[in-house]
Amino acid sequence: MGLHGAKFRPYIRRRFGYDADVNRRNVISFLIGGAALAPLAAHAQQSMPVIGLLGGSTAKGGVPFVTAFRRGLSEAGFVEGRNVTIKDRWAEGRYDRLPALAAELIQSQVAVLVAFTTPAALAAKAATATIPVVFSTIADPVQLGLVASLSRPGGNVTGLTSLIVEVGPKLLELLHELVPTATDMALLVNPNSPNIEILSRDVQAAARALGLKLHVLRASDERGIDAAFASLVQLRAGGLVIGADTVFSSRSGQIAALALRHAVPSIVGSTLGFAAAGLLMSYGGSQTDQYRQVGVYAGRVLKGEKPADLPVLQSAKFEMIINLTTAKALGITVPPKLMFTADEVIE
Repeated sequence: MGLHGAKFRPYIRRRFGYDADVNRRNVISFLIGGAALAPLAAHAQQSMPVIGLLGGSTAKGGVPFVTAFRRGLSEAGFVEGRNVTIKDRWAEGRYDRLPALAAELIQSQVAVLVAFTTPAALAAKAATATIPVVFSTIADPVQLGLVASLSRPGGNVTGLTSLIVEVGPKLLELLHELVPTATDMALLVNPNSPNIEILSRDVQAAARALGLKLHVLRASDERGIDAAFASLVQLRAGGLVIGADTVFSSRSGQIAALALRHAVPSIVGSTLGFAAAGLLMSYGGSQTDQYRQVGVYAGRVLKGEKPADLPVLQSAKFEMIINLTTAKALGITVPPKLMFTADEVIE
C-alpha cells in the first residue's frame, strides 16, 4: 500500500519532524501575507516625496553636481531610497529639450523641482507656478527674471547663484597676468546659453580697458569646440577665456587637450574638472559647495518651508586652481602673486 492520506502524515512526522498539514498552512499563510505586504511596500515607496532633477548637460557630466547635491540633501535629513526619491532628466546639452523634460517631471507629481544651471532654471520657472523650484545659476537671478529680489524671491522659486558670469572680466585679467605680451584674446561661449550677452558684453569692456582685442567664438557641441580651436590658430589668439557652461563642463577633457595641443593658454570660469584635466587655470565660485547648498534648500522645502521665504544665496567661496605642469609645457612662468593666492596648484 502506498503512503497516502492519513498514513502519509505520520511517516512525514517520523522522517522529517514536522506535520505536512501544518507546513502547508504555514506556506499558504506566508504566500498570502507576502501578497498582502507587496502593495504596502509599493505604497510606502510611492509615498516618499519625489524630487525632480532637471539638468542641461549629460548624466555623466552631472555626476559631480549630483554627488554634492545628495550630500546637502543628507545634511537636511533626506537620503535617496530611504525617505526620498529622485527622478532626473538630462537635456544632453540640447537646451531646447528642457521645457518638455520639465513638463515630464511635473507630470510625475514631484514635490520639488531642482534645476541645475540657468537654462534649466528658466525652463522650470516657465513650467510651473505652484510646484517649488530650487535652482542653481551662475548669473544674476533677478536680471534673468527668476526671482523678484535676492532677499525676497517671491513666488515658488529660490536657489543659489555663484555669479560666475560677473567674474568674466576677472578671468581676462588673470589670463593677461599669465601672458602679458599677448594682444589678441578669445572668448568661447555657448550661443544657446541665456548668459551669453552679459558675459560677452562684460569681457569685451574689460578687453578694451586692458588694450586687448577680443574675438568671440561660439560652440555648443563637440564639433563646434573643435572648430573654435581651429579658428584660434588662424586668429593667432594669445589666450582663451572659456565661459562657464554645462556643455563645456561635460567636455572638459576635450577642451583641455585641444588647448594644450594648440598651445593656447586658457582659463575657465568653472572649478570642476578643467584644471585636473590639464587646462592651465580655473577660477570661480566653488560649485561643489553651491550644489551642496542646493541640496540643503531642497530638503528645507520638503520639510515645509516656502521658496518665497528662502532668500537666494550667493556663493561666497571662490577658488583658483593652476595647473603648473601645463604652464611649464606652454613655457609660461606663473607670477609668484598668483602662486601664492591659488587655492590649489597641480604639479
